[in-house]
Amino acid sequence: MELTGAQILLESLKREGVKHIFGFPGGAVIDIYDQIPNYPIQHYLVRHEQGAVHAADGYARSTGKVGVCLVTSGPGATNTVTGIATAYMDSIPMVIFTGQVPTPLIGNDAFQEVDIVGITRPCTKHNYLVKDIEKLAGTIKEAFYIASTGRPGPVLVDLPKDIMQAKTGYEYPETISIRSYNPNYLPNRKQVKKAVRLIAKAEKPLIYAGGGVISSHAGQVLTRLARKHAIPVTATLMGLGAFPGNDPLWLGMLGMHGTFPANMAVNNSDVLISVGARFDDRVTGKVNTFAPRAKIIHIDIDPTSIRKNVSVHIPIVSDCLNALEAMEQELDSLEDLDWQQKHDSWLKKVQKWADEHPLKYESKEGVVKPQFVMEKIYQITKGEAIISTEVGQNQMWAAQFYRYHAPRTLLTSGGLGTMGYGFPAAIGAQVAHPDKLVIDIAGDGSIQMNIQEMATAMSYKLPVKIVILNNGYLGMVRQWQELFYNRNYCSTCLHLNPDFVKLAQAFGAEGYLIEKNEDVEPVLTKAFASPLPCIVDVRVEPEENVYPMVPAGASLTEMLLV
Repeated sequence: MELTGAQILLESLKREGVKHIFGFPGGAVIDIYDQIPNYPIQHYLVRHEQGAVHAADGYARSTGKVGVCLVTSGPGATNTVTGIATAYMDSIPMVIFTGQVPTPLIGNDAFQEVDIVGITRPCTKHNYLVKDIEKLAGTIKEAFYIASTGRPGPVLVDLPKDIMQAKTGYEYPETISIRSYNPNYLPNRKQVKKAVRLIAKAEKPLIYAGGGVISSHAGQVLTRLARKHAIPVTATLMGLGAFPGNDPLWLGMLGMHGTFPANMAVNNSDVLISVGARFDDRVTGKVNTFAPRAKIIHIDIDPTSIRKNVSVHIPIVSDCLNALEAMEQELDSLEDLDWQQKHDSWLKKVQKWADEHPLKYESKEGVVKPQFVMEKIYQITKGEAIISTEVGQNQMWAAQFYRYHAPRTLLTSGGLGTMGYGFPAAIGAQVAHPDKLVIDIAGDGSIQMNIQEMATAMSYKLPVKIVILNNGYLGMVRQWQELFYNRNYCSTCLHLNPDFVKLAQAFGAEGYLIEKNEDVEPVLTKAFASPLPCIVDVRVEPEENVYPMVPAGASLTEMLLV
């Protein structure tokens, strides 16, 4: 039996287990949309293509499955680029289908033609332009395989309209093999033994977890290894949730807005065990002063990430889960050691730093502090919500003052820092987890970048909550202007914000306003219990800053504290 290209696409998605896709129709993909009702796939119509990519991204981050979106050619395709780059920077598995003009018109400046394959080449793991219907099914199989294996990432498939209309016999490959693509999942045992010998000798070891721990489902083994061997743990922004945020060994996030004990521990450790992290400049600060006393063990599935930013003493190219399990086996084979006693003085020193300089803020009569709001959200939810964030101060407060106990409970744009990410990502997460509380922590600037997706949330009865930490500024830029540009607040004051309560109501959602501390808990509790999407507009201290802060280019020990 012959199928059209559109049918082959949807049949293949069904074979890949895809149940939800996010998209926006157009002429180039109208044949696909014509067939969608015939397949057991729920399509979510967004209001902007960027929202579709971020929603697919949030779906992927919260589930570990491949997120899928579908858009048309030209502007539909180019509107996805920010979302694709966001997913690429954070290694999120995603397949993006874009419509394209018919193959005879490619290169002729046809209506809504754009070279999306060329445009996205630097920000996709791989991309395809399908010019032969006989290769369509195999291309889709490859796209899902590449997106979800090795270091995950977005893969784009460009679909010309005539290929979607053409017909051929359908056979979906059961397996795939790509000669030039062979991710290495297993660690070199000699390297693991070297690493374990180093850990056994260490007096001040420290685990530094990144997003790779979450991607490889290695959170449990990392937690077990840390507890069994009494090793304190810190994490990147992307690694939050890889280790329980309420564990005594937890130091909090490190880096530019990291905690005092985390940054001091990195500076004083003698062995740093980096697991699935890439030594981003926001983490290292002045790179030649980063972890100056430590031998560094670096576990990463992507060999190009190792030694890219810092010198590494023992590289281990492997999936994080396999490497940690191998390391655990080797540690178990050592003669009995009392790890707690061995690291006792180190743990006491770390605890002393935590006691001397905990995360804190100064309360002020009659003013709502954003940190207080985050503390209340954590108390109300007991850490069991899925939190997405926009980017800026709101993102950092969400990272500092909410504790993440499990992987995939924080969705945030770490690498690209994409304002407007949080709300559509929360929609994707809510689709994947209809019974969970999903909260987007937003700033009043960032929420206005994709607020149109409230119509999407309302259309599908997705009860996402948006908590706006409304300070009337583009807060993080304003903070830098205050601290490093003599308070020259150029273009960071948001003089005319909308009435967010009325805006929510205009979409049919619920809106709440908080201006007093005593209203924070009862109003948030009410909003979180609502079956509808809600916006909670919290008027917070306008010039509150995020601390600790390491100035750009400074070392981690040069923190500005409250």
